[in-house]
Amino acid sequence: MKTDVPVTVIGGYLGAGKTTMVNHLLRNAAGRRIAILVNEFGDLPIDEDLIEAEGEHMIAISGGCICCSFGSDLTAALIKLSELTPPPDHVVIEASGVAMPGTVALSILILPGFALSGIVVLADGERVQAQAKDDYIGDTILQQLSDADVIVHSKTDLQPNERTVEAVESWLQAMAPQAKIVPTARGRVPPDIILGLTGPTAKPQASPHADAGYESLAFRKIPPCVPEDLAQKLATGSYGVIRAKGFLRDSEGASWVIQTVGRRFEIQRSQKLDPAGVVCIGRRGALDTEALEALLGSAG
Repeated sequence: MKTDVPVTVIGGYLGAGKTTMVNHLLRNAAGRRIAILVNEFGDLPIDEDLIEAEGEHMIAISGGCICCSFGSDLTAALIKLSELTPPPDHVVIEASGVAMPGTVALSILILPGFALSGIVVLADGERVQAQAKDDYIGDTILQQLSDADVIVHSKTDLQPNERTVEAVESWLQAMAPQAKIVPTARGRVPPDIILGLTGPTAKPQASPHADAGYESLAFRKIPPCVPEDLAQKLATGSYGVIRAKGFLRDSEGASWVIQTVGRRFEIQRSQKLDPAGVVCIGRRGALDTEALEALLGSAG
């Protein structure tokens, strides 16, 4: 059975740092073939040293990644990507600065062969509160935030102190209670937060990411459970989890893939009898290890 290609939508107002984050993502793809979709190439300047070849509608990037321009026809571009051999491991759609990422995501939900992995919205920590009050763009800013599963609080290094950073994050959480907040400087967001996680391979342990401010924990030997209930608890509980992915077994022995992003979760029946195990990623020191071990160790 052909697996759906996961798609992440990246939104955020002009100047929020989308280009910087995407270039960082490409530099840290770790062997994943990522396809970046943009309206026009000029909207997303890829770092020159990453480019291997340029064509009229596609840029080949080192490591097997590509950047494609879709103009006004996103659906046609996605269908074209699905016909590539092999297809990309992940598609990232960089929405324009004034676009509503939730509307873009609707195109994914109705298109066979693709699965929405999440909506990530960047918010410029220096300007987002003022922008939200602006008579002309305020509604756009607030709608973008309300569409997000994860909000990347960008440019924290340009803010005067930690207290200011925390105040902005509190405001963002109030404006978008459904989202998880991820602070970053210079676009250095761990790829696992943007793309999702690989499967579990080891006992619970911290592992390094592109940004030392984050860590992951892997859990295996999870007893049979109700997969939907466990996925919901991981997504909505106070465990400090930003992303989670893995395999669970139900009481009848069937295997299920679960994924959470922000406070959204989804489960899907797996045709493979994968061993039960879940990987969770969060900010360093924020993951409640004991609570997660209690939840996943007593999943039934």
